[in-house]
Amino acid sequence: MTKLQELRKHLRPGKVYRREDLAKWSTSVDRHLKQMVEAGELTKLSGGVYYYPKDTAFGKAPAEDKNLVTAFLKDDRFLLTSPNAYNALGVGATQLYNETVVYNHKRHGQFRLGGRMFDFRVKPHFPKAATREFLLVDLVNNVGQLAEDRQQVLEQVRKQAARADRSALQRAVRDYGAARTRKFFSDVLTGEDQSYVA
Repeated sequence: MTKLQELRKHLRPGKVYRREDLAKWSTSVDRHLKQMVEAGELTKLSGGVYYYPKDTAFGKAPAEDKNLVTAFLKDDRFLLTSPNAYNALGVGATQLYNETVVYNHKRHGQFRLGGRMFDFRVKPHFPKAATREFLLVDLVNNVGQLAEDRQQVLEQVRKQAARADRSALQRAVRDYGAARTRKFFSDVLTGEDQSYVA
């Protein structure tokens, strides 16, 4: 068995690898990676990150976002979300955004991974999953970046907040809200109707 064949033996379809993960199975890892990328066996996603594609009836499946981001960050503590998630909140948000946001503890900035853009944002706190209450808070945090009419969206957020689980919303505001967002929800939850300036 050649060294390249030995390396292939360790690869699993659908998995994302960092160069250093593969170096333990090859004494000439850069040469082997180059050969496998040229042969179409591996896909280079970004510097030092590679994908071993999974074949499906429709061709090679793209890498799953979770696997991609885990390999890129070398960390599994992150939250994947998108402004598109706001559309399900019933606040009048209908725009579609070609953007995936990654809340994490390590990297900040926009990075192209596997041909797609990811917006990495360093945050001290974020939940393991995007709950409805978290998304309401996140929407108000980011309302200035939305294409929709901000005041109309915020008016609908007020209505949705009144129907939300009050204690869960208060926790989300406390843990994830920016200063303006905390003020906005404080007014909403105490019944004071003050305008929010985005």
